[in-house]
Amino acid sequence: MAHVAFTAPHYAAAEIAQKFLFQGASAVDAMISASAAISVLYPHMNSLAGDGFWLIQYPGEAPLAIDACGTAASMADIDWYKHKDCPEIPSRGGLAAVCMGGTLDGWRVARSISEAHGQKLRPLDELLSPAILFANEGVGVTHSLQTASEKVQPDLKDFADYQSVFCPGGRTLKKGDLIKNPGLGKFLGTIATDGVDSFFNGILAENLTDWLEYCGSPLRKTDFSSYRASQVKPLSVKISDATLFNLPAPTQGIASLLILAIYDILNERRPAQTEAEQIHYLVEATKQAFLIRDRELTDPSRLSPAWDSLLEPESIADLVDQVNTEQAMPWPKVSEPGDTVWMGCLDDSGCMVSFIQSVYWEFGSGLVHPDYGLVWNNRGMSFSLDREHPNSLAPNMKPFHTLNPAMAIFDDGRRLSYGTMGGEGQPQTQAAVFSRYARQGYNLGSAIARGRWLLGRTWGDQSQDLKLEEDLYSEVGADLIARGHQISQVPEKTELMGHAGAVLLNPDGSVTAATDPRSDGRAHVSE
Repeated sequence: MAHVAFTAPHYAAAEIAQKFLFQGASAVDAMISASAAISVLYPHMNSLAGDGFWLIQYPGEAPLAIDACGTAASMADIDWYKHKDCPEIPSRGGLAAVCMGGTLDGWRVARSISEAHGQKLRPLDELLSPAILFANEGVGVTHSLQTASEKVQPDLKDFADYQSVFCPGGRTLKKGDLIKNPGLGKFLGTIATDGVDSFFNGILAENLTDWLEYCGSPLRKTDFSSYRASQVKPLSVKISDATLFNLPAPTQGIASLLILAIYDILNERRPAQTEAEQIHYLVEATKQAFLIRDRELTDPSRLSPAWDSLLEPESIADLVDQVNTEQAMPWPKVSEPGDTVWMGCLDDSGCMVSFIQSVYWEFGSGLVHPDYGLVWNNRGMSFSLDREHPNSLAPNMKPFHTLNPAMAIFDDGRRLSYGTMGGEGQPQTQAAVFSRYARQGYNLGSAIARGRWLLGRTWGDQSQDLKLEEDLYSEVGADLIARGHQISQVPEKTELMGHAGAVLLNPDGSVTAATDPRSDGRAHVSE
Protein backbone atom coordinates (compact mmCIF):
# COMPACT_ATOMS: atom_id res chain seq x y z
CA MET A 1 0.00 0.00 0.00
CA ALA A 2 1.23 3.49 -0.81
CA HIS A 3 1.68 6.14 1.84
CA VAL A 4 -1.38 8.00 3.09
CA ALA A 5 -1.34 11.15 5.23
CA PHE A 6 -3.65 13.54 7.01
CA THR A 7 -3.19 16.67 9.07
CA ALA A 8 -5.83 18.62 11.02
CA PRO A 9 -5.87 21.19 13.84
CA HIS A 10 -7.66 18.72 16.14
CA TYR A 11 -6.03 15.35 16.77
CA ALA A 12 -9.31 13.39 16.79
CA ALA A 13 -10.32 14.64 13.33
CA ALA A 14 -6.90 13.63 11.99
CA GLU A 15 -7.17 10.16 13.56
CA ILE A 16 -10.64 9.55 12.12
CA ALA A 17 -9.62 10.58 8.60
CA GLN A 18 -6.36 8.64 8.74
CA LYS A 19 -8.26 5.49 9.71
CA PHE A 20 -10.48 5.86 6.66
CA LEU A 21 -7.46 6.49 4.45
CA PHE A 22 -5.70 3.41 5.81
CA GLN A 23 -8.80 1.38 4.95
CA GLY A 24 -8.58 2.57 1.35
CA ALA A 25 -10.97 5.52 1.38
CA SER A 26 -10.39 8.33 -1.08
CA ALA A 27 -8.89 11.64 0.01
CA VAL A 28 -12.27 13.26 -0.63
CA ASP A 29 -14.19 10.84 1.58
CA ALA A 30 -11.56 11.02 4.31
CA MET A 31 -11.79 14.81 4.21
CA ILE A 32 -15.58 14.68 4.50
CA SER A 33 -15.29 12.47 7.57
CA ALA A 34 -12.93 15.03 9.11
CA SER A 35 -15.10 17.96 8.00
CA ALA A 36 -18.05 16.49 9.89
CA ALA A 37 -16.00 15.51 12.93
CA ILE A 38 -14.25 18.83 13.34
CA SER A 39 -17.56 20.69 13.22
CA VAL A 40 -18.28 18.91 16.52
CA LEU A 41 -14.75 19.06 17.94
CA TYR A 42 -14.02 22.73 17.09
CA PRO A 43 -17.49 24.34 17.04
CA HIS A 44 -16.07 27.81 17.63
CA MET A 45 -14.08 27.78 14.39
CA ASN A 46 -16.32 26.08 11.86
CA SER A 47 -19.79 24.75 11.20
CA LEU A 48 -21.62 22.77 8.55
CA ALA A 49 -23.74 25.92 8.17
CA GLY A 50 -20.61 27.76 7.06
CA ASP A 51 -18.49 27.74 3.92
CA GLY A 52 -15.91 25.43 2.40
CA PHE A 53 -13.27 25.56 -0.33
CA TRP A 54 -11.34 22.66 -1.89
CA LEU A 55 -8.24 22.07 -3.98
CA ILE A 56 -8.09 18.48 -5.29
CA GLN A 57 -5.13 17.26 -7.30
CA TYR A 58 -4.71 13.88 -8.95
CA PRO A 59 -1.28 12.64 -10.12
CA GLY A 60 -0.32 14.16 -13.43
CA GLU A 61 -3.31 16.51 -13.51
CA ALA A 62 -3.79 20.19 -12.76
CA PRO A 63 -5.57 20.86 -9.46
CA LEU A 64 -9.35 21.21 -9.40
CA ALA A 65 -11.09 23.73 -7.17
CA ILE A 66 -14.50 23.81 -5.48
CA ASP A 67 -16.20 27.00 -4.36
CA ALA A 68 -18.75 26.15 -1.65
CA CYS A 69 -19.21 29.75 -0.58
CA GLY A 70 -22.68 30.71 0.56
CA THR A 71 -24.43 33.56 -1.24
CA ALA A 72 -26.37 36.46 0.24
CA ALA A 73 -30.10 36.00 0.69
CA SER A 74 -32.22 36.98 -2.31
CA MET A 75 -34.01 39.62 -0.23
CA ALA A 76 -30.86 40.98 1.41
CA ASP A 77 -29.91 44.34 -0.01
CA ILE A 78 -28.73 47.67 1.31
CA ASP A 79 -32.24 49.13 1.57
CA TRP A 80 -33.45 46.10 3.55
CA TYR A 81 -30.81 46.84 6.20
CA LYS A 82 -31.26 50.59 6.06
CA HIS A 83 -34.97 50.13 6.78
CA LYS A 84 -33.93 48.24 9.90
CA ASP A 85 -31.74 51.17 10.97
CA CYS A 86 -28.50 49.24 10.47
CA PRO A 87 -25.50 51.44 9.56
CA GLU A 88 -23.59 48.19 8.94
CA ILE A 89 -24.39 44.50 8.98
CA PRO A 90 -24.49 43.37 12.63
CA SER A 91 -21.96 40.84 13.89
CA ARG A 92 -24.39 38.69 15.88
CA GLY A 93 -28.01 37.61 15.79
CA GLY A 94 -30.55 37.13 13.02
CA LEU A 95 -29.49 40.17 11.02
CA ALA A 96 -25.95 38.74 10.92
CA ALA A 97 -27.23 35.55 9.26
CA VAL A 98 -27.14 37.03 5.77
CA CYS A 99 -25.51 34.20 3.84
CA MET A 100 -26.24 30.59 3.02
CA GLY A 101 -23.92 27.90 4.29
CA GLY A 102 -22.28 26.15 1.33
CA THR A 103 -20.03 23.51 2.93
CA LEU A 104 -22.42 20.58 2.56
CA ASP A 105 -23.01 21.08 -1.16
CA GLY A 106 -19.24 21.26 -1.54
CA TRP A 107 -19.21 17.66 -0.29
CA ARG A 108 -21.53 16.72 -3.16
CA VAL A 109 -19.29 18.32 -5.79
CA ALA A 110 -16.15 16.77 -4.29
CA ARG A 111 -17.68 13.29 -4.29
CA SER A 112 -18.75 13.68 -7.92
CA ILE A 113 -15.15 14.57 -8.84
CA SER A 114 -13.85 11.58 -6.89
CA GLU A 115 -16.34 9.23 -8.55
CA ALA A 116 -15.47 10.59 -12.00
CA HIS A 117 -11.85 9.64 -11.27
CA GLY A 118 -12.87 6.05 -10.63
CA GLN A 119 -12.70 6.20 -6.85
CA LYS A 120 -15.28 4.18 -4.92
CA LEU A 121 -17.44 6.27 -2.62
CA ARG A 122 -17.93 5.22 0.98
CA PRO A 123 -21.51 5.38 2.31
CA LEU A 124 -22.19 8.76 3.86
CA ASP A 125 -23.50 7.23 7.08
CA GLU A 126 -20.16 5.46 7.51
CA LEU A 127 -18.21 8.68 7.03
CA LEU A 128 -20.38 10.63 9.48
CA SER A 129 -20.69 8.00 12.20
CA PRO A 130 -17.63 9.20 14.18
CA ALA A 131 -18.94 12.78 14.21
CA ILE A 132 -22.37 11.59 15.34
CA LEU A 133 -20.75 9.61 18.15
CA PHE A 134 -18.77 12.66 19.28
CA ALA A 135 -21.89 14.82 19.29
CA ASN A 136 -23.93 12.34 21.30
CA GLU A 137 -21.30 11.13 23.76
CA GLY A 138 -19.35 14.35 24.14
CA VAL A 139 -15.93 15.77 23.37
CA GLY A 140 -13.30 17.22 25.65
CA VAL A 141 -13.01 20.99 25.68
CA THR A 142 -9.62 22.21 24.45
CA HIS A 143 -7.79 25.36 25.51
CA SER A 144 -8.74 26.88 22.16
CA LEU A 145 -12.45 26.24 22.77
CA GLN A 146 -12.20 27.54 26.34
CA THR A 147 -10.58 30.76 25.13
CA ALA A 148 -13.26 31.27 22.49
CA SER A 149 -16.03 30.56 24.99
CA GLU A 150 -14.70 33.22 27.34
CA LYS A 151 -14.11 35.72 24.52
CA VAL A 152 -17.64 35.61 23.07
CA GLN A 153 -19.55 35.48 26.36
CA PRO A 154 -20.17 39.25 26.52
CA ASP A 155 -21.63 39.14 22.99
CA LEU A 156 -23.69 35.98 23.43
CA LYS A 157 -24.78 35.99 27.07
CA ASP A 158 -28.38 36.72 26.05
CA PHE A 159 -28.53 34.14 23.23
CA ALA A 160 -30.54 31.42 24.98
CA ASP A 161 -29.92 28.61 22.48
CA TYR A 162 -26.19 29.31 22.36
CA GLN A 163 -26.08 29.33 26.16
CA SER A 164 -28.01 26.06 26.35
CA VAL A 165 -25.50 24.19 24.18
CA PHE A 166 -22.21 25.96 24.83
CA CYS A 167 -22.57 27.22 28.40
CA PRO A 168 -23.92 24.16 30.23
CA GLY A 169 -24.65 24.89 33.86
CA GLY A 170 -24.63 28.60 33.13
CA ARG A 171 -20.86 29.05 32.82
CA THR A 172 -18.34 29.31 30.02
CA LEU A 173 -16.49 26.20 28.92
CA LYS A 174 -13.32 25.11 30.69
CA LYS A 175 -10.54 22.93 29.36
CA GLY A 176 -11.25 19.33 30.26
CA ASP A 177 -15.04 19.75 30.35
CA LEU A 178 -17.05 17.19 28.40
CA ILE A 179 -19.47 18.94 26.06
CA LYS A 180 -22.31 17.10 24.33
CA ASN A 181 -24.41 18.34 21.43
CA PRO A 182 -27.05 15.68 20.72
CA GLY A 183 -28.93 18.12 18.51
CA LEU A 184 -25.97 18.26 16.16
CA GLY A 185 -25.87 14.47 16.31
CA LYS A 186 -29.51 14.48 15.14
CA PHE A 187 -28.66 16.92 12.34
CA LEU A 188 -25.73 14.78 11.18
CA GLY A 189 -27.88 11.66 11.41
CA THR A 190 -30.39 13.19 9.01
CA ILE A 191 -27.60 14.11 6.58
CA ALA A 192 -26.23 10.56 6.86
CA THR A 193 -29.63 9.04 6.10
CA ASP A 194 -31.16 11.47 3.63
CA GLY A 195 -28.04 12.94 2.03
CA VAL A 196 -26.75 16.49 1.88
CA ASP A 197 -29.67 17.61 -0.28
CA SER A 198 -31.89 17.37 2.82
CA PHE A 199 -30.12 20.54 4.00
CA PHE A 200 -31.18 22.40 0.87
CA ASN A 201 -34.51 20.82 -0.07
CA GLY A 202 -35.63 18.39 2.64
CA ILE A 203 -36.91 18.47 6.19
CA LEU A 204 -33.74 20.18 7.41
CA ALA A 205 -34.26 23.04 4.95
CA GLU A 206 -37.86 23.51 6.09
CA ASN A 207 -36.95 23.63 9.76
CA LEU A 208 -33.89 25.83 9.27
CA THR A 209 -35.65 28.40 7.12
CA ASP A 210 -38.57 28.70 9.57
CA TRP A 211 -36.08 29.22 12.40
CA LEU A 212 -33.94 31.74 10.52
CA GLU A 213 -36.95 33.82 9.55
CA TYR A 214 -38.15 33.76 13.16
CA CYS A 215 -34.71 35.00 14.27
CA GLY A 216 -34.86 37.93 11.84
CA SER A 217 -32.58 36.60 9.08
CA PRO A 218 -33.35 37.52 5.45
CA LEU A 219 -32.71 33.91 4.35
CA ARG A 220 -35.71 32.04 2.96
CA LYS A 221 -36.49 28.60 1.57
CA THR A 222 -35.75 29.63 -2.02
CA ASP A 223 -32.21 30.60 -0.97
CA PHE A 224 -31.69 27.03 0.21
CA SER A 225 -33.29 25.29 -2.77
CA SER A 226 -31.45 27.40 -5.36
CA TYR A 227 -27.98 27.16 -3.81
CA ARG A 228 -25.27 25.15 -5.60
CA ALA A 229 -21.58 24.86 -4.93
CA SER A 230 -19.47 24.84 -8.08
CA GLN A 231 -16.28 23.49 -9.54
CA VAL A 232 -14.09 26.43 -10.56
CA LYS A 233 -10.67 26.93 -12.11
CA PRO A 234 -8.02 27.66 -9.48
CA LEU A 235 -5.72 30.63 -9.72
CA SER A 236 -2.07 29.80 -10.38
CA VAL A 237 1.25 31.56 -10.67
CA LYS A 238 4.67 30.28 -11.77
CA ILE A 239 7.61 31.12 -9.55
CA SER A 240 11.24 30.11 -9.96
CA ASP A 241 10.91 26.44 -9.01
CA ALA A 242 7.21 25.71 -8.60
CA THR A 243 3.68 26.52 -9.67
CA LEU A 244 1.44 27.75 -6.86
CA PHE A 245 -2.32 27.25 -6.77
CA ASN A 246 -5.10 28.85 -4.76
CA LEU A 247 -8.80 29.69 -4.95
CA PRO A 248 -10.18 32.47 -7.18
CA ALA A 249 -12.63 35.22 -6.21
CA PRO A 250 -14.33 35.74 -3.84
CA THR A 251 -11.41 34.36 -1.75
CA GLN A 252 -8.16 36.15 -0.99
CA GLY A 253 -6.25 33.44 -2.83
CA ILE A 254 -5.05 36.21 -5.15
CA ALA A 255 -3.21 37.79 -2.20
CA SER A 256 -1.54 34.53 -1.21
CA LEU A 257 -0.18 34.04 -4.70
CA LEU A 258 0.90 37.65 -5.12
CA ILE A 259 2.87 37.67 -1.85
CA LEU A 260 4.97 34.68 -2.86
CA ALA A 261 5.36 35.82 -6.47
CA ILE A 262 6.57 39.28 -5.37
CA TYR A 263 8.88 37.74 -2.77
CA ASP A 264 10.31 35.30 -5.33
CA ILE A 265 11.44 38.13 -7.61
CA LEU A 266 12.73 40.26 -4.73
CA ASN A 267 14.77 37.34 -3.48
CA GLU A 268 16.14 36.62 -6.94
CA ARG A 269 17.21 40.22 -7.46
CA ARG A 270 18.79 40.56 -4.05
CA PRO A 271 18.79 37.34 -1.99
CA ALA A 272 17.79 37.87 1.64
CA GLN A 273 20.88 37.46 3.85
CA THR A 274 19.12 37.27 7.21
CA GLU A 275 15.77 36.15 8.55
CA ALA A 276 14.93 39.78 9.33
CA GLU A 277 15.53 40.70 5.71
CA GLN A 278 13.40 37.78 4.52
CA ILE A 279 10.53 38.82 6.80
CA HIS A 280 10.87 42.42 5.62
CA TYR A 281 10.54 41.26 2.00
CA LEU A 282 7.48 39.16 2.84
CA VAL A 283 5.76 41.87 4.90
CA GLU A 284 6.31 44.47 2.19
CA ALA A 285 5.06 42.00 -0.42
CA THR A 286 2.00 41.46 1.78
CA LYS A 287 1.23 45.17 1.78
CA GLN A 288 1.33 45.33 -2.00
CA ALA A 289 -0.80 42.19 -2.32
CA PHE A 290 -3.39 43.46 0.17
CA LEU A 291 -3.73 46.79 -1.63
CA ILE A 292 -4.49 44.93 -4.86
CA ARG A 293 -6.81 42.50 -3.08
CA ASP A 294 -8.83 45.25 -1.43
CA ARG A 295 -9.14 47.19 -4.65
CA GLU A 296 -10.07 44.30 -6.92
CA LEU A 297 -11.60 41.43 -4.95
CA THR A 298 -15.37 41.05 -5.04
CA ASP A 299 -18.05 38.62 -6.21
CA PRO A 300 -16.89 36.83 -9.40
CA SER A 301 -19.64 38.52 -11.42
CA ARG A 302 -18.36 41.99 -10.49
CA LEU A 303 -14.62 41.62 -11.13
CA SER A 304 -12.94 44.43 -13.07
CA PRO A 305 -11.32 43.96 -16.50
CA ALA A 306 -7.94 44.14 -14.72
CA TRP A 307 -8.55 40.93 -12.78
CA ASP A 308 -7.28 38.51 -15.43
CA SER A 309 -3.94 40.30 -15.67
CA LEU A 310 -3.11 40.56 -11.96
CA LEU A 311 -0.93 37.44 -11.94
CA GLU A 312 0.80 38.20 -15.23
CA PRO A 313 4.58 38.75 -15.01
CA GLU A 314 4.31 42.41 -15.98
CA SER A 315 1.79 43.17 -13.24
CA ILE A 316 3.85 41.36 -10.62
CA ALA A 317 7.01 43.15 -11.74
CA ASP A 318 5.23 46.50 -11.28
CA LEU A 319 4.40 45.53 -7.69
CA VAL A 320 7.96 44.44 -7.04
CA ASP A 321 9.12 47.87 -8.12
CA GLN A 322 6.91 49.42 -5.42
CA VAL A 323 8.79 47.58 -2.64
CA ASN A 324 11.57 49.35 -0.78
CA THR A 325 13.95 46.58 0.24
CA GLU A 326 15.41 48.74 3.03
CA GLN A 327 12.45 50.56 4.60
CA ALA A 328 8.89 49.66 5.56
CA MET A 329 5.99 51.19 3.69
CA PRO A 330 3.71 53.19 6.00
CA TRP A 331 0.70 51.18 7.14
CA PRO A 332 -2.07 50.48 8.50
CA LYS A 333 -5.25 49.49 6.77
CA VAL A 334 -8.41 47.80 8.02
CA SER A 335 -7.87 44.07 8.48
CA GLU A 336 -10.26 41.15 8.51
CA PRO A 337 -10.49 38.61 11.37
CA GLY A 338 -11.75 35.08 10.88
CA ASP A 339 -12.03 31.65 12.44
CA THR A 340 -11.49 28.64 10.30
CA VAL A 341 -10.06 25.12 10.08
CA TRP A 342 -7.64 23.97 7.37
CA MET A 343 -6.93 20.28 6.73
CA GLY A 344 -4.82 18.43 4.20
CA CYS A 345 -4.51 14.83 3.05
CA LEU A 346 -3.10 12.30 0.61
CA ASP A 347 -4.71 8.98 -0.33
CA ASP A 348 -3.16 5.78 -1.66
CA SER A 349 -3.93 6.73 -5.27
CA GLY A 350 -1.80 9.86 -4.91
CA CYS A 351 -4.77 12.22 -4.79
CA MET A 352 -3.99 15.24 -2.63
CA VAL A 353 -6.51 17.62 -1.02
CA SER A 354 -6.21 21.06 0.55
CA PHE A 355 -9.47 21.97 2.28
CA ILE A 356 -10.78 24.77 4.47
CA GLN A 357 -14.11 25.48 6.16
CA SER A 358 -15.26 28.31 8.35
CA VAL A 359 -18.01 30.02 10.31
CA TYR A 360 -16.21 33.41 10.18
CA TRP A 361 -16.09 34.92 13.72
CA GLU A 362 -15.92 32.54 16.67
CA PHE A 363 -19.35 30.86 16.86
CA GLY A 364 -20.44 32.86 13.82
CA SER A 365 -23.70 34.74 14.20
CA GLY A 366 -24.27 33.20 17.63
CA LEU A 367 -27.50 31.65 16.32
CA VAL A 368 -27.72 28.01 17.40
CA HIS A 369 -30.68 25.96 16.20
CA PRO A 370 -32.57 24.77 19.27
CA ASP A 371 -33.14 21.24 17.90
CA TYR A 372 -30.05 20.75 15.74
CA GLY A 373 -27.33 22.46 17.79
CA LEU A 374 -26.10 23.97 14.52
CA VAL A 375 -24.20 27.29 14.55
CA TRP A 376 -25.05 29.66 11.68
CA ASN A 377 -22.28 31.68 10.02
CA ASN A 378 -21.90 35.47 10.04
CA ARG A 379 -19.83 35.68 6.84
CA GLY A 380 -22.19 38.35 5.51
CA MET A 381 -20.34 40.85 7.71
CA SER A 382 -17.82 41.01 4.87
CA PHE A 383 -20.40 42.93 2.82
CA SER A 384 -20.57 46.70 2.99
CA LEU A 385 -23.73 48.82 3.11
CA ASP A 386 -21.88 51.50 1.14
CA ARG A 387 -23.18 51.34 -2.44
CA GLU A 388 -19.79 52.43 -3.82
CA HIS A 389 -17.81 49.74 -2.01
CA PRO A 390 -16.51 46.85 -4.20
CA ASN A 391 -18.17 44.42 -1.76
CA SER A 392 -21.47 46.24 -1.41
CA LEU A 393 -24.34 44.00 -0.36
CA ALA A 394 -26.63 42.77 -3.10
CA PRO A 395 -28.92 39.74 -3.45
CA ASN A 396 -27.25 36.42 -4.30
CA MET A 397 -23.74 37.92 -4.22
CA LYS A 398 -20.78 36.16 -2.61
CA PRO A 399 -18.97 38.01 0.20
CA PHE A 400 -15.24 38.68 0.40
CA HIS A 401 -13.61 35.57 1.85
CA THR A 402 -10.44 35.22 3.86
CA LEU A 403 -10.50 31.44 3.21
CA ASN A 404 -7.90 30.13 0.76
CA PRO A 405 -6.46 26.61 0.78
CA ALA A 406 -3.09 26.39 -0.97
CA MET A 407 -1.14 23.89 -3.03
CA ALA A 408 2.24 23.86 -4.78
CA ILE A 409 3.64 21.60 -7.50
CA PHE A 410 7.42 21.86 -7.70
CA ASP A 411 9.34 21.50 -10.93
CA ASP A 412 11.17 18.50 -9.47
CA GLY A 413 7.90 16.62 -8.87
CA ARG A 414 7.24 17.42 -5.22
CA ARG A 415 3.61 18.17 -4.36
CA LEU A 416 2.65 20.23 -1.32
CA SER A 417 -0.77 20.79 0.23
CA TYR A 418 -0.68 23.53 2.87
CA GLY A 419 -2.80 26.12 4.61
CA THR A 420 -3.95 27.63 7.88
CA MET A 421 -6.79 29.30 9.71
CA GLY A 422 -6.40 32.91 10.74
CA GLY A 423 -8.41 35.36 8.64
CA GLU A 424 -6.06 38.13 7.49
CA GLY A 425 -3.15 36.00 8.62
CA GLN A 426 -3.85 33.14 6.21
CA PRO A 427 -1.82 34.39 3.23
CA GLN A 428 0.91 35.63 5.58
CA THR A 429 1.27 32.29 7.33
CA GLN A 430 1.18 30.47 4.01
CA ALA A 431 4.04 32.70 2.87
CA ALA A 432 5.99 32.01 6.06
CA VAL A 433 5.58 28.25 5.82
CA PHE A 434 6.31 28.03 2.10
CA SER A 435 9.34 30.34 2.15
CA ARG A 436 10.88 28.66 5.16
CA TYR A 437 10.48 25.24 3.60
CA ALA A 438 11.29 26.09 -0.02
CA ARG A 439 13.84 28.89 0.43
CA GLN A 440 15.41 28.54 3.87
CA GLY A 441 15.61 24.77 3.97
CA TYR A 442 13.54 24.09 7.08
CA ASN A 443 11.63 20.83 7.27
CA LEU A 444 7.86 21.20 7.31
CA GLY A 445 7.53 20.78 11.06
CA SER A 446 10.09 23.49 11.79
CA ALA A 447 8.74 25.78 9.06
CA ILE A 448 5.35 25.68 10.81
CA ALA A 449 6.53 25.76 14.43
CA ARG A 450 9.03 28.63 14.24
CA GLY A 451 7.98 32.04 15.53
CA ARG A 452 5.63 33.88 13.18
CA TRP A 453 4.40 37.36 12.41
CA LEU A 454 1.08 38.97 11.53
CA LEU A 455 0.50 42.32 9.86
CA GLY A 456 -2.81 43.81 10.97
CA ARG A 457 -5.33 43.32 13.70
CA THR A 458 -6.66 40.14 15.23
CA TRP A 459 -10.16 39.47 16.58
CA GLY A 460 -10.86 41.83 19.49
CA ASP A 461 -7.73 43.89 18.82
CA GLN A 462 -7.79 47.17 16.91
CA SER A 463 -4.03 47.70 16.48
CA GLN A 464 -2.80 47.45 12.89
CA ASP A 465 0.91 47.01 13.54
CA LEU A 466 3.26 44.11 12.81
CA LYS A 467 2.91 41.50 15.55
CA LEU A 468 5.80 39.14 16.27
CA GLU A 469 5.79 36.17 18.58
CA GLU A 470 8.23 36.77 21.41
CA ASP A 471 10.80 34.20 20.32
CA LEU A 472 10.93 35.67 16.83
CA TYR A 473 10.98 39.22 18.20
CA SER A 474 14.10 38.42 20.21
CA GLU A 475 15.86 37.38 16.99
CA VAL A 476 14.74 40.00 14.47
CA GLY A 477 12.74 42.70 16.29
CA ALA A 478 15.50 45.29 16.51
CA ASP A 479 16.41 44.91 12.84
CA LEU A 480 12.79 45.26 11.71
CA ILE A 481 12.24 48.31 13.90
CA ALA A 482 15.34 49.87 12.32
CA ARG A 483 13.68 49.30 8.94
CA GLY A 484 10.67 51.33 10.06
CA HIS A 485 8.22 48.60 11.07
CA GLN A 486 5.82 49.37 13.93
CA ILE A 487 6.04 46.22 16.04
CA SER A 488 4.34 44.71 19.06
CA GLN A 489 5.10 41.42 20.78
CA VAL A 490 2.63 38.60 21.36
CA PRO A 491 3.22 35.36 23.31
CA GLU A 492 5.10 32.48 21.73
CA LYS A 493 3.03 29.83 19.94
CA THR A 494 -0.11 31.96 20.24
CA GLU A 495 -3.28 30.87 18.49
CA LEU A 496 -3.52 34.39 17.04
CA MET A 497 -0.97 33.27 14.46
CA GLY A 498 -3.25 30.56 13.09
CA HIS A 499 -3.22 26.78 12.94
CA ALA A 500 -1.03 25.80 9.99
CA GLY A 501 -0.45 22.38 8.49
CA ALA A 502 1.04 20.71 5.44
CA VAL A 503 1.35 17.42 3.57
CA LEU A 504 4.31 16.82 1.24
CA LEU A 505 4.66 14.03 -1.33
CA ASN A 506 8.17 13.57 -2.72
CA PRO A 507 8.97 12.11 -6.17
CA ASP A 508 10.35 8.95 -4.54
CA GLY A 509 6.99 8.33 -2.85
CA SER A 510 8.06 9.37 0.63
CA VAL A 511 5.59 11.53 2.53
CA THR A 512 5.83 14.12 5.29
CA ALA A 513 2.94 15.68 7.19
CA ALA A 514 3.07 18.36 9.87
CA THR A 515 0.69 20.25 12.13
CA ASP A 516 0.94 23.37 14.24
CA PRO A 517 1.91 23.35 17.94
CA ARG A 518 -0.41 26.36 18.24
CA SER A 519 -3.38 24.02 17.69
CA ASP A 520 -4.66 20.77 19.19
CA GLY A 521 -3.77 19.00 15.98
CA ARG A 522 -1.97 15.96 14.78
CA ALA A 523 -0.37 14.86 11.52
CA HIS A 524 -0.35 11.21 10.49
CA VAL A 525 1.61 9.35 7.83
CA SER A 526 1.17 5.60 7.40
CA GLU A 527 1.78 2.89 4.82
